[in-house]
Amino acid sequence: MINKKYITIPELAKLLGVSRIAIYKRVKKGQIPATKIGRTYVITDQTIANILGKNVTKSREKQIDAAVRKIVLEYGEVLKQLGKE
Repeated sequence: MINKKYITIPELAKLLGVSRIAIYKRVKKGQIPATKIGRTYVITDQTIANILGKNVTKSREKQIDAAVRKIVLEYGEVLKQLGKE
């Protein structure tokens, strides 16, 4: 994936295909953990792996399982019908 230990916000924006302003906003809100070095924010490769779904923590895995169960309960029949098409 990425051979660096850190990546800058513009590099992450390019990697994800979003604007760097969107990444800056998420950093400011605390949604993306970043460290400020001088005037530049950097994001670790571990955080990038989490964003891209390469690493899934146990708590995140439980959230995903709960969401899947909820969707299957609510839309199970619809999903079966769509699967037949």
